[in-house]
Amino acid sequence: MELLLIEDDAMLGQAVELGLSERQFVVQWVRTGAAAISELNRQPYDVAVLDLGLPDLDGSRVLASLRKKGQPLPVLILTARDDSREVVKLLDLGADDYMVKPFDMNELAARLRALVRRQRGYASQQLQVGPLTLDDINHQVRVHNQDITLSRREFELLKALMAAPDRVHSRDKLENLVFCNEQQVESNALEVHVHNLRKKLGNKEWIQTIRGVGYRLACN
Repeated sequence: MELLLIEDDAMLGQAVELGLSERQFVVQWVRTGAAAISELNRQPYDVAVLDLGLPDLDGSRVLASLRKKGQPLPVLILTARDDSREVVKLLDLGADDYMVKPFDMNELAARLRALVRRQRGYASQQLQVGPLTLDDINHQVRVHNQDITLSRREFELLKALMAAPDRVHSRDKLENLVFCNEQQVESNALEVHVHNLRKKLGNKEWIQTIRGVGYRLACN
């Protein structure tokens, strides 16, 4: 799950980046409103965490700019302003959720996953792409209604691909998700898991290799 973190405070930004990376998010961190707008124009993200007190643009202006362009990106606001009137204003501007500092990292991650599920149109933790069904809660995968057994890493790899089946997923992103930022990973480890996953799915064409970039799921 690709996340844009917009936070100018170095200590908080580092803590959130590390905490969410450990919870299976791929985090891109920027520190200004202008950088956030530029990054969102450059590539798509699954969800954003936006601090209000940015050095160049107030976070509410970044949010307003995003919604004016019609971008449906789920946005969770981080704020120190525990004020109901401020919260109402942010929600009216198009924020999807908010958390008041200080906050619990597990709760933040859970809220972000819920926002992405809601935006994709499902409330459960089940993904469906063509003949593939993935149940994240029960760690179950079915192909044409037949159960298959995957290792933890194969499961995480398939989940990442199924979460955005039309998107090309970079090697770096998939390695971060599958290996959880482990320090020592063999250079061909991802290819090995892709190979094994293709065999278990029973169709080698479903996971496409995009040379020099990464992989894409194509089984709609």
